[in-house]
Amino acid sequence: MGLWLISTDTLADSRFVISPLAETAAALKALERGTPHHPGEHAWLGAHLPAYRERLAADPLTARTIKAALGPTWTADYLTPTPDPDGRQSFEEELEEIRGTPPATAREDLTLALGGPLPPALDRDDLPQRTADLLDWVWTHTVRPDWDRRRRILEADIAARTAQLGRSGWSAALDGLRPGMRWLGDGRLRINAYDYPPRQLDATQLLFVPVTMKGGWVAWRPDGSRHALVYACSGVLAEAGRAHVPESLGALLGPARARVLVLLDTPKSTTQLVALTGQALGSVGRHLKVLLDSGLAVRRRAGRSVLYFRSAAGEVLVNAASDA
Repeated sequence: MGLWLISTDTLADSRFVISPLAETAAALKALERGTPHHPGEHAWLGAHLPAYRERLAADPLTARTIKAALGPTWTADYLTPTPDPDGRQSFEEELEEIRGTPPATAREDLTLALGGPLPPALDRDDLPQRTADLLDWVWTHTVRPDWDRRRRILEADIAARTAQLGRSGWSAALDGLRPGMRWLGDGRLRINAYDYPPRQLDATQLLFVPVTMKGGWVAWRPDGSRHALVYACSGVLAEAGRAHVPESLGALLGPARARVLVLLDTPKSTTQLVALTGQALGSVGRHLKVLLDSGLAVRRRAGRSVLYFRSAAGEVLVNAASDA
């Protein structure tokens, strides 16, 4: 299995961070895959896939480069650098690392991803620049216009994972983070079911990086100073970020309060609601109080957290408005 042996110090210093480049790489993978994993992806692909395919049709060499980089079991390392541990880099700053990849390194990474010899057409020095140019196109046309919403979803996922970690420890926070992943205890994290040699994570920085699109990967610096585990955030949250507020419900409750009620189809904390709606904590708190007092929402305690969700009356109201 792919096993990471994580020292106590590494685990204690680990953190969740948001990376615009990781989100863009996940979007690139979704465009290459071309099939949606949930209704939100279906609409997104419908809006952007034709232009993406047109872009690649006009640049077949870049198309071959990306197809090689996204190998059957491994993604070329230069395509997915580890993000800044403080999560402060802009997309453009992150992209510069890809542009600056030595051509020989890019060719080696592509050979590994392919699992075989590099085609002669790709034995050239401009592959990092071509890759960066395509990622820049994906960011500009498909991610940046929606970045504020995506970022709120990612922040909500981090809030939920952090709360889960505080309540139940690393096993609860990491199990199921990616398909095949499991916390085995004693510093052992199973990354996947592949038969790779165990990797010792000591004197390194470990980052957990959520993305809104399906899929994930692992990455590390060549010197071993930093490791990253990229994972798809909760599908419930990803869908919640696209939750539609019926016009009649907005007219009845007010758009902001109606959005909170729509998002309560599954239990959520105030922190998650703040991240998903972009509203201030005080505003979310006032909306929740009105919804609780009117019987449209209920709450329950889960460990040290308080979760809110729609009552039966709230379900009837949202469904009636949706059917209207």
